[in-house]
Amino acid sequence: MTTKPKVDAVIVGMGWTGAILAKELTDAGLTVVALERGGDRDTQPDFAYPKVVDELEGSVHRRFLQSLAQETVTVRHGLGDTAVPYRQMGSFKPGTGVGGAGSHWSGCHFRPLPEDMRLRSNVEQRYGKGFIPADMTIQDFPVSYDELEPHLDMFEKVCGTSGKAGVIQGVVQEGGNPFEGSRSSEYPLPPNPNYLGAELFYKAAREMGWHPYPIPASNTSRSYVNPYNCQMGPCNACGFCSDYGCLNYSKASPNACILPALRPSPKFELRPHSQVLRVDLDSTRGKATGVTYLDAQGREVHQPADMVLLCAFSLYNVHLMLVSGIGTPYDPESNTGTVGRNYSYQNLNRVVLFFDKDVQANPFIGIGGAGTTMDDLNGNQLDNGKLGFVGGGLVWARQPGAGPVRGINVPSGTPNWGHDWKKAVADNFRHSFYYEVQGACMSYRQHYLSLDPTYKDAFGRPLLRMTFDWHPNEIKASQFFVEQALTMSKVLNPLSMSGDAKKDGEHYNITKYQSTHTCGGAIMGDNPKTSALNRYLQSWDVPNVFVIGANAFPQNNGYNPTGLVGGLAYWAATAIREKYLKSPGPLVDA
Repeated sequence: MTTKPKVDAVIVGMGWTGAILAKELTDAGLTVVALERGGDRDTQPDFAYPKVVDELEGSVHRRFLQSLAQETVTVRHGLGDTAVPYRQMGSFKPGTGVGGAGSHWSGCHFRPLPEDMRLRSNVEQRYGKGFIPADMTIQDFPVSYDELEPHLDMFEKVCGTSGKAGVIQGVVQEGGNPFEGSRSSEYPLPPNPNYLGAELFYKAAREMGWHPYPIPASNTSRSYVNPYNCQMGPCNACGFCSDYGCLNYSKASPNACILPALRPSPKFELRPHSQVLRVDLDSTRGKATGVTYLDAQGREVHQPADMVLLCAFSLYNVHLMLVSGIGTPYDPESNTGTVGRNYSYQNLNRVVLFFDKDVQANPFIGIGGAGTTMDDLNGNQLDNGKLGFVGGGLVWARQPGAGPVRGINVPSGTPNWGHDWKKAVADNFRHSFYYEVQGACMSYRQHYLSLDPTYKDAFGRPLLRMTFDWHPNEIKASQFFVEQALTMSKVLNPLSMSGDAKKDGEHYNITKYQSTHTCGGAIMGDNPKTSALNRYLQSWDVPNVFVIGANAFPQNNGYNPTGLVGGLAYWAATAIREKYLKSPGPLVDA
């Protein structure tokens, strides 16, 4: 084994959180090495036109996603089931390479509602402790919306987020979300233009008495220079956001928004094609000494460091903790241990609308995160006591782009191939659009992450095992939200429409894409018996290890997680700079 010179901090993964922490720590004067399992990528040449706008390469061959042949997860529905490997991209899409999932995301950039940050307390206060099912393990975040607000604001400014504020310094603003937490400032850029489906959403939502507003989108509506002096160009609505890198410096990504300012730093070194195998611990098992990884030539290398920051995709942060022996693995039978606890996901459904030929929806035009939504069915706007489930959600109009390889919507009853299918495609492609229905996903005692007893990855480590299924709470929520979307859509008088609400007893289907919003497994909290990380995303058990990502969510709310992930990354970076570096050690008493 080769041993490299010691550095102040080693970062595992170079997506959003890795890039944020690397920039913040090098600015503080620390020497930082970033290890990325995939290759190095940049807008030029990797996302250059025309090669990046290739549906076959991006949506079938999965150019920007991890290799499941080397590293994957196994999945089962219940404790008595045998898990099987996730062999083809389906339910979620972990990225690889510099930029990670931050290079192939759509751009939807929400903040949490204040009540999302204190979910359990809020539900108990509104409906009583008995309203929460006995096996539901939801928790409050150990940090409030007000504490996070400056860091959420910073991430929006770095991303050049386009939107319209609803509440600034306590004052409600016309055209924004009146239910959101108070902001310190307006979005960096105004909203993107709407497509037809979003304009019709405004009409239908207002007729329902709802309060539609533009989806906050990290797809720039104007030219923009961010706080790191990175230049971004206006989105040209090419329709290649989801699954693709941005050719136009318009979709926020680590590649466009942070790395141009980070790469020149003499304090920073990026090592691509570096597969981290484990975090190395000293003989006490209470301090990390660095990490061991395989380099581009397959040689085993030890990188000593004073701090280790796990910034990989959420599932693989948990995996690294488990294979490294950081913390106590969670046991659902005894309800003890913390690492693997509170895995959750996202409750996603869709309503598809078809119109006659005088309605020109043109779905090949697309801006990944842009569109229209509303919060009238989210947070404290929803009477969960009357409806009988925990958690809120959104209905939204979004058009990230469509094409023949990614799939074309056709009315129900259409054959899957042949003359009638072709006719249905020709008749409907330009005259249909969809509304997505996205709900929260609670955490449960029996839903968790662990090491698989049977399957190993290409490096000889046990695969991460996911135990997860749809709970009656989420099925009931799915049915309610889809019914609300269908009722709203009737206002538009479509020729036909259909919804895909979950059926009673339906199981989680790993083969069907739903979202890449995997959350939990190494959650933050104020109690080391029920959380793996403290309020600063620092390991309770190994204080010089910080674990940054959606793995820290005790449960998932109705929004996309990226905005909160970025805010937590800046929150943790500030704590490291202002607290930890002055006195290395636990930042919160256990």
